[in-house]
Amino acid sequence: MAPDRRSTIHVPTPTAWPMIAAFGITLAWAGLVTNALVTVVGVIATLWGAVGWFRDVLPVQRLEPVRVEPDPVIAPSPRGITYVQVGEVIHRARLPVAIYPYSAGVVGGIAGGVAMAVLACLYGLIFHGSVWYPINLLAAGTMASLATASPEELARFNGPALAVASLVHAVMSLLVGLLYAVLLPMVPRRPILFGGIVVPVLWTGLIWASLRIVNPILNARIDWPWFVASQLAFGIAAGLVVSRREKIATQQHVPLAMRAGIEFAKKDRKE
Repeated sequence: MAPDRRSTIHVPTPTAWPMIAAFGITLAWAGLVTNALVTVVGVIATLWGAVGWFRDVLPVQRLEPVRVEPDPVIAPSPRGITYVQVGEVIHRARLPVAIYPYSAGVVGGIAGGVAMAVLACLYGLIFHGSVWYPINLLAAGTMASLATASPEELARFNGPALAVASLVHAVMSLLVGLLYAVLLPMVPRRPILFGGIVVPVLWTGLIWASLRIVNPILNARIDWPWFVASQLAFGIAAGLVVSRREKIATQQHVPLAMRAGIEFAKKDRKE
């Protein structure tokens, strides 16, 4: 029985020829860097898919009827709708609605930097007999003269290296501490898990993957288990300090004029 024209529509007939043509084009280009035989197979598949595709659309596109289901009857809901009244400024919020102050990030970065430095110096004393080894190794990332230095040279005191390493460590600690102050309000249930484990592991993985390419000499000298431990020490210390600070409400619902200090609340004007 022929389908009822009033309950059907015509759509293009499904075809696999475009996928065959795309697969052939992929093989044709892949053969340029592998083997010429792969290119030959790709060209054949491309032509085969193109011919089949053209036959489906030329001279007349192939169509097939598809039954159209009648629109379902939707019963109105007995529940009412509460509309937002004019003048309400808290109907929409951007999460989080409360954040840690930037000072918490600064203090957390300092605490994490101290914990990380203590663990790094402990590693230098245990394995190299000098606290200067991890300091000089950190400075070697920016000082070419230390990149190829011997372990004995890295174990000796170096004034410029101490200054460079201290500056790099301080800046990175403060920046990561501020990052914690911004990120931890987004995970209020597990701040220590996120800040003490997840972020250090991700950060370590990023450094491990990039340092092998950027500075393979320095990468070969890093003791990665101790490096991971120092990152975890930073994350736990910074996460604890930041998460224990009291949050402050954001001013996202306050008009711009009040945030800029041009206008004040009515209770402030009375006072």
